[in-house]
Amino acid sequence: MTGSIEVKVTCKTEEATDIASFELARLDGAPLPRFSAGSHIDVHIPGGLTRQYSLCNDSTEQHRYRIAVLRDPASRGGSTAMHDTVKEGDVIRISTPRNHFPLQHAKRSLLFAGGIGVTPLLCMAQRLAAIDADFTLHYCTRSEDRTAFIKEIEASDFSKRVKLHFDAGPPINRLDIVETLAEPAADKHLYVCGPGGFIDFVINSAKNNGWGHEQIHLEYFANTPQDTSGNGKFEVRIASTGKTYSVEAGQSITRVLQDNGIDVLTSCEQGVCGTCITRVLEGEPDHRDLYFTDEEKAKNDQFTPCCSRSKSKLLVLDL
Repeated sequence: MTGSIEVKVTCKTEEATDIASFELARLDGAPLPRFSAGSHIDVHIPGGLTRQYSLCNDSTEQHRYRIAVLRDPASRGGSTAMHDTVKEGDVIRISTPRNHFPLQHAKRSLLFAGGIGVTPLLCMAQRLAAIDADFTLHYCTRSEDRTAFIKEIEASDFSKRVKLHFDAGPPINRLDIVETLAEPAADKHLYVCGPGGFIDFVINSAKNNGWGHEQIHLEYFANTPQDTSGNGKFEVRIASTGKTYSVEAGQSITRVLQDNGIDVLTSCEQGVCGTCITRVLEGEPDHRDLYFTDEEKAKNDQFTPCCSRSKSKLLVLDL
């Protein structure tokens, strides 16, 4: 893992039903690399898995990183391993922080968190409060017992800027997305993180209310299931060697390359994190990621080989 650090789990806390937080610190107590609000780290967890988790502590802190993990039966094993296997005192390996979800300069910011999607937005709220910026955090969960960090939020100096919305609560307290997004303006920005359905709901509502693409910022935790019925065979050529490899319908590009001794750094393997981004010199990628914007995809000059494929018979990669 490039830029990796060994850390100790100094504290594991049950924050809500099926949600645990983990505080991580260097073994020698030295400061951790600085990070900005919206950053995430890769966590190398038992079983050989690598997963991404947003940092949810104050971005001015360097003595610890804090992440929170939802136990999700539908996950690919990472959340279960974190809950059942990782405990206080364990030493694990993480990456240095990366930020694909940064705060922008705006007169007003609206933050929308769906469930565990609160993690990067909590860090954003802490930062916005520290610089006395105008913002509101809308935190939507199923019920109070499934709301992580609720006591911390209620005790914070920005508690009045947070609106809690419970599906199980009175209808009057539920999120009125149309009213909340009724007044778009160039100096307002929107940030959303959570399950795919929640993100799509907020984004579609924003677009319907006239919010511009440049004002909307999002981060998915996982890609949606892909329809693979139309997958076909194609070839990829490595520009540096001229060698060409066939990618069958049931194979990923990264797997084919790895099987042939060509390492492409990967992490999420779902087209979410951007770790595997590779330049395309020739051909038309079939973009299946959630990382690039539509405008970036239209350029067809880079793609995520962990999940994307090819619309052309040949892709020439800058490797």
